[in-house]
Amino acid sequence: MPAAPPAESSAEVAQKTIAEEFAFLGDWTERYQYLIDLGRKLPEFPDELRSEQHKVNGCQSQVWLTARGDAARLDFQAASDSSIVSGLVALLLRVYSGRPAQEIVDTEPHFIGSIGLARHLSPTRSNGLASMLATIKQHAARALARKGD
Repeated sequence: MPAAPPAESSAEVAQKTIAEEFAFLGDWTERYQYLIDLGRKLPEFPDELRSEQHKVNGCQSQVWLTARGDAARLDFQAASDSSIVSGLVALLLRVYSGRPAQEIVDTEPHFIGSIGLARHLSPTRSNGLASMLATIKQHAARALARKGD
């Protein structure tokens, strides 16, 4: 069954929308709660995919991420055992899932700075976010490499 198209027309539009949503929230208590709420809305992640093969290395929390598709469109599915990290996962999937591999590779996560996330994450969560992003981009780079074969 094909995944639904992304809600926003491009990764850049998704980032702009995320920044606008966070601008409406007051302090970081509200923003963390919003992240937790986003994480709770992630689609169910099958237990059989919660394996070492799909585990994102470099995260203090456990994070599993899978990719499906090809260079024309990659769909990601992910989960975490941490509520805040699940919210970070939801934001990354919103920006990167359902996009062409080239767009994924080319898109830098500006929203992390624009919503102030970089300043409000612990060093271990920041490292985990970087690891999740690197994993997403690696999947896209592999899809592009397969396209060239």
